[in-house]
Amino acid sequence: MSSAVLIVVGLVGLLGGAELVVRGGTGLALRLGVTPIVVGVTVVSLGTSMPELAIGVDAARQGNAGLAVGNIVGTNLVNLLLILGLSALISPIAFEKRTLRLDLPLMTAASLLLLVIALDGTLGMLDGVVLVLFGIGYTLAILRTSRQPAGSGQAEDAAASVPEDAGPGKAPLWRNVVNLVVGIAVIVVGASLLVDGAVDAARALGVSDAVIGLTIIAIGTSAPELVTTVLSTLRGNRDIALGNLLGSSVYNIAIILGITILAAPDVVPVPDEVLEGDLLLMAAAALACVPVFVSGSRINRIEGGVFVATYGGYLAWLLATQG
Repeated sequence: MSSAVLIVVGLVGLLGGAELVVRGGTGLALRLGVTPIVVGVTVVSLGTSMPELAIGVDAARQGNAGLAVGNIVGTNLVNLLLILGLSALISPIAFEKRTLRLDLPLMTAASLLLLVIALDGTLGMLDGVVLVLFGIGYTLAILRTSRQPAGSGQAEDAAASVPEDAGPGKAPLWRNVVNLVVGIAVIVVGASLLVDGAVDAARALGVSDAVIGLTIIAIGTSAPELVTTVLSTLRGNRDIALGNLLGSSVYNIAIILGITILAAPDVVPVPDEVLEGDLLLMAAAALACVPVFVSGSRINRIEGGVFVATYGGYLAWLLATQG
């Protein structure tokens, strides 16, 4: 297929898959008696992180696992600055206490942990084990705090967030699960097609592989999170959107990169340019989220605009230095 067809088909797949994920995820949360953000943080975020896992493991098998480090860092920058900022620009984001007490600190801790263990310029087996254990601990902490007492206000809020025409809460459990699984699969395939088409188009225009990797692939592998977040925001399912972003940011570092390191035949080198630039910026972005999230327990449109502008400046710097 031509580049244009790949891009169009990929975008259609992303939109269709995101719709199924939002419906299935919200319905599943209601059926299981947990908040939608829990489904977003766990199932949806892990599912939408599959492109990063596929790229990381493939790179590790080919002896290029160092490239996966840059992809994870670039993807998290897209998540924290571009996608979160765009979501806040569409509508200010209010946070639950659980998000401020659990997801935010652990997202920041994961970013700082990666920075610390990467300071020696390599990531070895022990580092991979530490990251995976961090991801498992994060998941257990989420599950431990996920159950809601019957009739709780959070359950009522979750039910109220379901679009009247969607009816996922009334659907059988199996249908919600099928919607979620099929939606994630369609998103992953759509993202792959979109990246392939964009890379082909960029190469046809003479864009270097370095720029393609740092821009198109990083943004392309974040396309599932981007589309799911924007669609969730427009449909009023902000908990699914926020959980997806925060969960993906943690799982990308802990589970995805951890597994990539363990799958690599040798220690994984951290490129100097990533360690001295992108990784520092990712840690700074995670730290910047703390005062923004805590002040007023929300992100307003102005703060969202600053996040987006910061990513735009980072992208311009990348293009200038790679040129």
